[in-house]
Amino acid sequence: MKVKIHRLFEYLLETINAAPEAIVGFSLSGSPVLGDYLNDLDPNLSLDWNNRDFRGLPELRDHVLVQAGLTGMCTPADVLITAGAAEANYLAIMQLVQPGDEIVIETPGWPQAEVLAKAIGAHVVKVERQEADAWRLPLDRVVASVSAQTRMIFISNPNNPTGDLLSADDIAELVRIADSVGAWLLIDEVYAGLEWDGPRSASVAGMYARGITTGSVSKALGLQGLRTGWLICPDAQMVMDAVVLRENASEIMNILGEVIAEVALRPERYGPAMEQARREGAANLVQMDRWVADQERLSWVSPRAGLIGLARLPDGIDSDDFARVLLADPYRTFLLPGSAYDQPGHIRLGVGGGASVNLAKGLDRVSQALADWGQS
Repeated sequence: MKVKIHRLFEYLLETINAAPEAIVGFSLSGSPVLGDYLNDLDPNLSLDWNNRDFRGLPELRDHVLVQAGLTGMCTPADVLITAGAAEANYLAIMQLVQPGDEIVIETPGWPQAEVLAKAIGAHVVKVERQEADAWRLPLDRVVASVSAQTRMIFISNPNNPTGDLLSADDIAELVRIADSVGAWLLIDEVYAGLEWDGPRSASVAGMYARGITTGSVSKALGLQGLRTGWLICPDAQMVMDAVVLRENASEIMNILGEVIAEVALRPERYGPAMEQARREGAANLVQMDRWVADQERLSWVSPRAGLIGLARLPDGIDSDDFARVLLADPYRTFLLPGSAYDQPGHIRLGVGGGASVNLAKGLDRVSQALADWGQS
């Protein structure tokens, strides 16, 4: 098995040393600093593992259930703390999907599942979201895509990268579809809590015996550097299999990640932090919507949730070409090309990052680049 690089990570590697002056498309909330947590950290904390539970700090797992709305439906034993949602997805896919199995994924969507499935030797079945339908997940096509060979359905909600939001009824229908063929249903919730149009959706781990919810503190809380996420599943064997695989990969979670994440998810901290993230994200989204409306040569479906969306470029402009031109002088602005999500005619716009990303400056430079491109 060889895991091949996907375009998103490839582009990040190619541009890591570019030192842009502005970022348009930042995918997480403004990040706190270590000093925000020092008063809650014990200077005598051992830098060994937590010495209490291989699944993660018990109090952290309690907080995870609360923020996911799963208290009383799942137990702390159903929660495994992982190195971000990416590791949670990895553990689930690698333990459940075998060569020759089918995995149903969405496109555009988070590319990790496709990369891993191809490495395993599984058959990937794609369900295409259409921009003309506001990027909504076509549930009828999901029905048509499953078969007796379907082992897993992998979805992100809110969708990464379009910001579409599934309703509780939508998820209930996905459960019905998965159950009809005995498949696992994994829903990645890294943007949950940042809903602009509608309430937070129910977590599938509380709705389905083969439901898997993954998430992290990376996006909404801006704590990506902690590499702390989780997997929630009511199937005890599935969780134990994930523990076993992790013991032979990353082994056990980093204690600082666990401890700081536990502090961040305490109700008295989590509530205000999410309010701030929603307030800042909503304000930036208003700015972004106005800016897009003023661009004669650009359009987008405003995200219903999360911090990113896809904007359509004018006909004839390739997203990779445009992103590279934008990153160079005189624009010095970073954005991610839509090719990272199999959408080469689009670019990813985002409303995260706080003041440090210089969003207004970046938007001005994208406008100038589009105008200059039209004159070339």
